[in-house]
Amino acid sequence: MEMVTSFVYPPPPSILLNTMSVVGLVSLAKVGWSEVRGIHLKYSKFNNNKTSSSSSSPQPQKLPLGSFSSRTGMLLLYTPAFLAAASSFFVLPSDDLRFLLLKSALALHFFKRIFEVMFIHKYSGEMAIDSALTITTSYFSSTALLLYSQNFTLGLPEPGFDLKPLGIVMFVVGIVGNLYHHVLLAKLRNEDGTKEYKIPKGGLFETIICPHYLFEILVFWSFFMVSQTIYSFSFAMGTTFYLVGRSYATRSWYLSKFDDFPKHIKALIPFVF
Repeated sequence: MEMVTSFVYPPPPSILLNTMSVVGLVSLAKVGWSEVRGIHLKYSKFNNNKTSSSSSSPQPQKLPLGSFSSRTGMLLLYTPAFLAAASSFFVLPSDDLRFLLLKSALALHFFKRIFEVMFIHKYSGEMAIDSALTITTSYFSSTALLLYSQNFTLGLPEPGFDLKPLGIVMFVVGIVGNLYHHVLLAKLRNEDGTKEYKIPKGGLFETIICPHYLFEILVFWSFFMVSQTIYSFSFAMGTTFYLVGRSYATRSWYLSKFDDFPKHIKALIPFVF
């Protein structure tokens, strides 16, 4: 316990937070394992209702029942979490540096995602409503609980090891790397005026198929390093499990769709996995 408290604040006196630390981690790990097994959250290339990208039909496709456009779905995913982070400056006012950094990092991360949805990403399909609601609820509740958990640290002694500086560096690297590879994906789908999927190129796409997931994992671990709470650790670990599973499924999808997919390209970690 002494070693643990060198890196994190003591467990908060909250049954809700302590329970959600366990439930959130187990739930995200389970979803990640489901991705590996081929049971996917229905968005992007894994939406079972999505019209095949190879379809040559010139007629506009109607959205299936139980789904809406990917752009609308993605906005739904990120907007509530952004509003929760932005409102925390007023709902939970504090001049504590660690708290201010966490609020700012969460707000900036979700603002960036909304910006990408509006001005960078290219969409050609739809998102299942049940998957959108699941992810939206997860992002919103996790953001609120991250902030709520941090509120319990006010006035407590700092952990023995201050991870804030490393967290700031990791956040900048993660958010810039994630944005850069999202821009590469958007440019790829604009090359010939179509929105069909192609094998991504450039940046870390030359070695892994999901560099945007790798940098997103860095962002979520930066939240932990800035906050150093048990809940933020649980959420970062759970998100890692999910994105590991999703990246594995993504590589499998490319292998099944493209005969010329380079076999040396891994899922998430260059030359390893």
